[in-house]
Amino acid sequence: MCKGLIAKKAGMSRVFLETGEAVPVTYLEVEPNIIVRTKTEEKDGYNAVVLGIGPKKWKTRKGKEHTKFKVQKEWQVESLEGLDPGTELTAKSIPAESIVTVSGISKGKGFQGVIKRHGFHGGPKTHGSHSHRRGGSIGMCAFPGRVLKGQKMPGRMGNDKVTLSKRPVLTSDPEKGVICVKGPVPGPTGATVFVTVESSPESKE
Repeated sequence: MCKGLIAKKAGMSRVFLETGEAVPVTYLEVEPNIIVRTKTEEKDGYNAVVLGIGPKKWKTRKGKEHTKFKVQKEWQVESLEGLDPGTELTAKSIPAESIVTVSGISKGKGFQGVIKRHGFHGGPKTHGSHSHRRGGSIGMCAFPGRVLKGQKMPGRMGNDKVTLSKRPVLTSDPEKGVICVKGPVPGPTGATVFVTVESSPESKE
């Protein structure tokens, strides 16, 4: 059994639990994941499957057909039984009450200053100060005479790989291909995310 799927972030909402508590949730759209190819322990040293979504077929000038996938991702598996190339995996692989890890690319925020990027408090606001939002000194004068590595400075913010673990799956609808995950998920609406199952109700039993 493959413990991962490629999904798209459909948007956020909130749901009310039986206790009356309102919790934020993210809906993930899972279109059929096609097994592009498999890796075996005899040939590659480990068992794994490569999943792909968004297949696009095209022909060469000689008429040979090829299939290209928009997104591909590899997951290691214990056994390749029932995981043949061409097999489709759906949201049924991630049942409700599962605990998952979601990874994706966060929203890009462009070039930002130290206050927004690192949470600096800023300088004095009165008495003729001109350093309201400046970062201040970045090093010493004579010794060592250079800027130390790792200094917090302005720069590009966001657009980084973010992984969030231990996210509960509240509901799963295999027919519609939608799963509901508690809490936020990295990336804007429509972003591609990778969902890996940490534990499922079957494993708990």
